[in-house]
Amino acid sequence: MRKRTVTLLAACLLTFLQARAAIESLPADKLVSRRPPVEQRLFRSTAVEKKIEEVKKRLKGWAHLAWMFENCYPNTIDTTVHYRKQGNGDDDTFVYTGDIHAMWLRDSGAQVWPYVALANDDPQLKAMLRGVILRQLKCIVEDPYANAFNDGPTGSEWESDYTDMKPGLHERKWEIDSLCFPIRLAWFYWTTTGDSSIFDTREWREAVAAILRTFREQQRKDGNGPYRFMRKTERALDTVQNDGYGHPVRPCGLIASMFRPSDDACTFPFLIPSNLFAVSILRKLAVMDSRFSQESQALADEVEAAVFKYGIADHPKYGRIFAYEVDGFGNHLFMDDANVPSLLSLPYIADISRDDPVYQNTRRFVLSTDNPYFFRGTAAEGIGGPHIGPGYIWPMSIIMRALTANNRAEKEQCLRWLENTDGGTGFMHESFWQDNPARFTRKWFAWANSLFGELVVNMADEGVFSEE
Repeated sequence: MRKRTVTLLAACLLTFLQARAAIESLPADKLVSRRPPVEQRLFRSTAVEKKIEEVKKRLKGWAHLAWMFENCYPNTIDTTVHYRKQGNGDDDTFVYTGDIHAMWLRDSGAQVWPYVALANDDPQLKAMLRGVILRQLKCIVEDPYANAFNDGPTGSEWESDYTDMKPGLHERKWEIDSLCFPIRLAWFYWTTTGDSSIFDTREWREAVAAILRTFREQQRKDGNGPYRFMRKTERALDTVQNDGYGHPVRPCGLIASMFRPSDDACTFPFLIPSNLFAVSILRKLAVMDSRFSQESQALADEVEAAVFKYGIADHPKYGRIFAYEVDGFGNHLFMDDANVPSLLSLPYIADISRDDPVYQNTRRFVLSTDNPYFFRGTAAEGIGGPHIGPGYIWPMSIIMRALTANNRAEKEQCLRWLENTDGGTGFMHESFWQDNPARFTRKWFAWANSLFGELVVNMADEGVFSEE
């Protein structure tokens, strides 16, 4: 085993050195900015521009990485943010996910996340972020079961889905995390800026009430609840079995989710990473608003207890680990998906310590070939998922591995894989082929770009580049 590990590490090192040499041999004029011209950028922030210059100065010896950072970090505000004032003068921000011109509650909350830390240095940026939160609240009030929304009643390619589609919806896949990301964003915004004005709006009160009601409905203690979904499709994971209600569950305190954050249907509806994410945001909600404090805290305690009773299982090789999905009947699905929330991302997205022994066991499992969606090729290694299929690694999983790593060597290795797998574009992608980064999906995927930017900023703040 030791000999095979050494051989594998040597092969990975050779691949890295070859790729790094290829990158460093690129002519300087190939590393020109891929950002839109200034006059074509949808939103501009002095604080973001200052942060770009500040971080780039620390990236000595990382010319390609600095170029990627400059392209990726502002990509969301450059190309996806549509900020305006409502008729009443209030802030409103609609955020595309990238090459799909719709606003996902999950993606939009994650896309603007890295900018919140800069909000106090740029009043316009602060207003834009406030507008994102207010828009998300309005979306939740419109339909707490929907995952993606249009900028008005513009119609959707998914209008024929067998579910309660409404004019403003782009897609109506019920995913727990869709209701978590907006609260997470509101928490970070509030704790950073001290601006509590969002809590005084009608949209906040109605959205929070809808979130709590929907979570309770999907505990399924009184039947399946009002949500069902089916689609005419050739993709099995784009529709839901059993007349649109999913695999049967035994009510146990967990919240059922029909879809994963990949927008793929769950095998077992109790999606453990998303339930732990819900626990985290419910506890934040209990602090943010006393009107909902008691109910939020009680629900968080109930869901957390259920996770630790039903969501952890003994793996024959790794010991006690978090399952990806369960059904309350004793069935467990052992896998992980690149999309966040994932098992790998738990210390980043939920209240799970990096040093938690169950998480560490889980981490060893998901970063091994015992996870059916972990792939290792000549270009890199990482987690993918059934959304794209075997052999395709998602940069998001490599970024999340770095963000949750405990040691500098692992962080740096992840950064090198990311640097070497942009396909020469200067941007992150949804996924790339494990042996050829030029084979990638989604050339414009703003969430992955924002997450990459966040990672580089974090590593710069940690002093990782100080000796370069």
